[in-house]
Amino acid sequence: MEKNGFPVAFIDSEPIQKLFRFPETKLHRQPFIKYKGLEESLYIYIEREREREREREQIRGDQCPGHKDRERERDRERQRERAEMESSEGKCKILIFGGSGYLGKYMVKASIFLGHPTYVYSRPPTAKTSPSKIDLLHEFQAMGVSIIHGELEEHEKLVRLIKQVDVVISVLAYPQVFEQLKIIDAIKVADNVKRFLPSDFGCEEDRVNPLPPFQQFLEKKRKIRRATEEAGIPYTFVSANCFASYFVNYLLNPHEIRDNINVYGSGKANDIAMYTIKVANDPRTSNRIVTYRPPKNIISQLELISLWEKKIGRNFNRVHISEQEIIKLSETLPYPQNVQISILHAIFVKGDLMNFEVGEDILEASKLYPDLKYTSIDQLLDIFLVNPPKPVVAAF
Repeated sequence: MEKNGFPVAFIDSEPIQKLFRFPETKLHRQPFIKYKGLEESLYIYIEREREREREREQIRGDQCPGHKDRERERDRERQRERAEMESSEGKCKILIFGGSGYLGKYMVKASIFLGHPTYVYSRPPTAKTSPSKIDLLHEFQAMGVSIIHGELEEHEKLVRLIKQVDVVISVLAYPQVFEQLKIIDAIKVADNVKRFLPSDFGCEEDRVNPLPPFQQFLEKKRKIRRATEEAGIPYTFVSANCFASYFVNYLLNPHEIRDNINVYGSGKANDIAMYTIKVANDPRTSNRIVTYRPPKNIISQLELISLWEKKIGRNFNRVHISEQEIIKLSETLPYPQNVQISILHAIFVKGDLMNFEVGEDILEASKLYPDLKYTSIDQLLDIFLVNPPKPVVAAF
């Protein structure tokens, strides 16, 4: 244990969106065709548009200066696009549940970015569906994602859909944790899935022993793991530890100016998406646990606060909340606040994220994919300086 106590491993998801700012072109301003699954691809649409453009060029006359050079360049461009499409044909087809959620939207975009045919299973829109979710689904469709509307109770529909894909990833929020049993049942019947990733993405639940409220919370997730194993489905369990953009935001509150900052205990204690899509297609991670501990993001509370103080040029008054106070709060606060304070106890007081070794039983993502650059805490704080994130509260 370090003299400053337990460090915490952070992994960021927010900067993933930077990877998906596609340049606007003439074709991008054209209306997109209505997709019928993945059968009618964006490549076919682009080919049609280019053919029409070529016909217009021919009407203008083949004798225009530079016409033949432009035609040859267009032919080379079409050949490159065709080669890219053919190279993606061998990519695993990925189905994502919870694709419109906090982490899910990054998972969908990462899947598309890495060239995978991507499906999202989403509840049918209603009058209560938020405009932001509808806009997000339209954005997915424009990127080439196949949106399938349905309920998790529609067993036969799920089975038919799962038979069309290779990998199933659940990013469902915690209130829907037991709904994943319906997904597992459908996967068993379909009997073709190469990998299932249930909605973990938190601490390594099989290796922690937290306060009772958090223990009860994790027990539900453990039941999903055991059901997956008993079903004989190839799986990968992902332990993402702390989401930097969530927990750093929670600890520092960069969106507001204040003098005090809470330190839990003694204080000594959109990268997830990209790693997860890689993990889902990696034979090394089949039936294994993968945890995220990027070296540059292992930092204690006090180190994090000091780094933020240097960034903003002023100091905070540190308000220490003792372990005894935290335990008392876990016993007296109503749900879900009792779970939230118990999570802080496990992470920042007990150091549960770092109290086990990574080795044969557990793989570490940044070592598996050393070429994939992740966002460091230092870089994340620079982003917070310019664009402080809005407060976000996880669903319980």
